[in-house]
Order: sequence, then C-alpha cells, then structure tokens
Amino acid sequence: MAEQERGIRTRRTILLAAAKVFEERGYQTARISEILSEAGVTKGALYFHFQSKDELAQGVLSAQEQSLVIPDRASKVQEIVDIVMLHTYRLQNDPMVRAGVRLTMDQLAHELDRSGPFRSWAAPVRDRLEKARAQGELLPHIETGETADVIVGTYAGIQSMSQALSDYRDLVRRVTILLRHLLPSIVQSSVLASVDMTESRAASVYAEAVEYSQRISAAEAVEAVA
Repeated sequence: MAEQERGIRTRRTILLAAAKVFEERGYQTARISEILSEAGVTKGALYFHFQSKDELAQGVLSAQEQSLVIPDRASKVQEIVDIVMLHTYRLQNDPMVRAGVRLTMDQLAHELDRSGPFRSWAAPVRDRLEKARAQGELLPHIETGETADVIVGTYAGIQSMSQALSDYRDLVRRVTILLRHLLPSIVQSSVLASVDMTESRAASVYAEAVEYSQRISAAEAVEAVA
C-alpha cells in the first residue's frame, strides 16, 4: 500500500511539473529534460508512468475533466451555469487546469490530439440542455448539440482573451458578462430571472462541489467496507 501511494505521489509530482513547463513553454518547445528538472525525479521514474511527451500532455489535458461533482439542481440551466463557474474558478486557481487549457488551445501542437477536452466539456453541457428542454426551460428553437458547442466555443474564446489581457484575473467578470449575453437567446425569460450568474457564484459553487464530492467519497468508502 505504501509503495502504491508513493507511486501515486510520484505520478502527481511529474504531472504538476509537466503542467508548469507546458503552461510556460507550450507543447512544441517543452522538453522532457525540463520536466525532469522541475519534478526532481529520475528519467526511469518518469518513463515508468509516462512513455512520451504526448502521454504527459494527455495526462495534463485529462485534468480539465470535471473531477468535482455539482449537486442536482431543480433548474438544469442553473447546473449549466454552475459547471461553467466551477471550471472558471479552477482555471484561476489550479495550475494543472491552466496548463490543460493552454495545451487545448495550442494550435502549434499539431501532433497532439486536443479534441478530448472539447468533447468532455460539450457532453455534460448537452446533457443538461436536453434535460432543461424536457423541463420547458429552453426557447423552442434550441438544438441542444449546436447550443452546447456554442457555449463551449465562446467560453474558450473568452478564457483565451482573459489570459492574454489579465492572466485570468478578470476571468470571472468576463464569464458572467458572456452568460448575460448568451443565455437570453437560449433560455425562457421566466426561468432566466431566477438563475444566479453573479461573480460570487464561482467561489461558492467550488466550495459546495468540494464538500459534496467529499461526502460522496466518504459514503462510497463506507459502502465498500460494509
């Protein structure tokens, strides 16, 4: 068990180092030697967990996937807002997520498959849109697949703009502005009136998601023992 935990810690250390190098240098110019130096591990330890720079990059990219759980809301539109706000908070505060976004948006990384994060982002948004449509929350013309892609694509542009102009310091404000402009063309006005998309929502959703995810993990651990 101790050896397994040590392996998990080593893998995490390598990924954090890779995230820092990828964020600073981009995929194309990042070097394995730089990641080794940053991680402070041997070449053998790195190659035990990751066989190539591509595998390292894919490990960092996967960190963007939603690892925290948001409780079910009566309004599925609110759930969509909360998914966006949670990612926004993590993007501002988690270097692994920032590096994953940098890789996803790196158009010079021609040999790297960057499609995964876009697909994993669009899927939960589309799922909530379909549930929102079933509940009568959406305007009649909405096609959920197209709308999910629009939400993900416009968010990608806004975060890229925020990174260039302020190193993500104004990201929450820009995202709330995006939602205020985008959602009226998607959501019934009677529903939209009760949706919270204020700037303080990002931090509160993150805190709630951490607590909720911890409760789920604890319950699963008890169930496994029983």
